[in-house]
Amino acid sequence: MSNIKYLLLRRVTQIGLLVLYFGANAYGWHILEGTFGASKLFGLIPLADPYTTLQVLATGFVLGTDVLLGALIITFFYMIVGGRAFCSWVCPINMVTDLANWLRRRLNLDKEEVNYRFLKRNARYWLMILGLIVSAVVGVAAFEVLSPITIMQRGIIFGFGAGVSVIIAIFLFDLFGVKNGWCGHLCPLGASYSLIGKVSLVRVKHDHEACTNCMECKIVCPENQVLHMINKESISVTDGECTNCGRCIDVCGDDALGFSIRSFGNKQ
Repeated sequence: MSNIKYLLLRRVTQIGLLVLYFGANAYGWHILEGTFGASKLFGLIPLADPYTTLQVLATGFVLGTDVLLGALIITFFYMIVGGRAFCSWVCPINMVTDLANWLRRRLNLDKEEVNYRFLKRNARYWLMILGLIVSAVVGVAAFEVLSPITIMQRGIIFGFGAGVSVIIAIFLFDLFGVKNGWCGHLCPLGASYSLIGKVSLVRVKHDHEACTNCMECKIVCPENQVLHMINKESISVTDGECTNCGRCIDVCGDDALGFSIRSFGNKQ
């Protein structure tokens, strides 16, 4: 039976953050207030999503120094822990897409050779750019209007309305459509964190000598193209699209995978 240590830690983190946001609105807690787009930690430290900040700047709106500082803090944080760690450790939509992907495996619905014919992973980067362009044209942060992340957070805090249909649509798309369709192919926020993740310090390291080529890691990995080194060479995953979710480490019965600090002196 595979270990689920990192899976449990991610769920505790994701649910814990939602509880803190809920508590701020319902009980006046000052631990974490705001939204995933812009928050205050302990009522003092500003936190702001970099892509959301860029969208607002694209509209021509003049942001305060606290928001800009918050965006820098978040950027530097994810430059350390891994850009797309936001996607797997923070984003509440991850719980929806993980459930869909788990069901895909149980129902044997994975057919990646069909998926990539009509939807490429780089679509999310084009959508990221499009979001900035539309924001500049209409004067509103475009992705924030339709963001399922915002919809889910507000739904949990204030109650779900018609917005729940967006969450259901993503679940069904990932289950019956494209494997890891939303997070891995369409989400512009994930694309922005992938760019930050290209230089992040915390990485998954592969030990070729210990690997028995069981491929369990590639089965559970939502971005399995980043594990190209499995049973080939002992290097770290340096692709920015890695979410640092730790599921590959959880399922590896050979202890051939683990977190490490990146060395910029060589390809590891």
